Amino acid sequence: MAYQPQVNIIAVVDVMGALSGGTLLNGNLCMMDNSSDDSSGQGTPHLCTSVRPGQVVQWTVLAVDLQTPVEIKNITFLGQNGDEAVPGERLSSDSDGDALDLAHWAGMVPPDLTPGTPHKYRLELQMYEGAHSVLHIDSPALMGA
Repeated sequence: MAYQPQVNIIAVVDVMGALSGGTLLNGNLCMMDNSSDDSSGQGTPHLCTSVRPGQVVQWTVLAVDLQTPVEIKNITFLGQNGDEAVPGERLSSDSDGDALDLAHWAGMVPPDLTPGTPHKYRLELQMYEGAHSVLHIDSPALMGA
């Protein structure tokens, strides 16, 4: 398959299940991509998307019940220990600055991404409002092809 300039990642969330269980695991999150290279973990919260330097990666989040709100609060790449990566590796959203209007995030794959090594990221999702409305998962990753 030919190289594509953009890879799309879709995260589908069972908001009621996630909030009730306090987790994005247990069937509450399903992630898929359209990478032309071999990604792994399709349909799970452990998606490892195969990417190439210079590609744009766009994340989109959708609720199973389209009337329940879910938005991307943040995406942060993690270091080898699972800690947040050094400053400068945090993605910025394509939002116009409005609070919690983030159905899409996009970033460009850096030219120095190590091929064959998964680069995990923290996906933080905002569901409704309140003390327990933000949940995150550290299992998805990008992998250089």
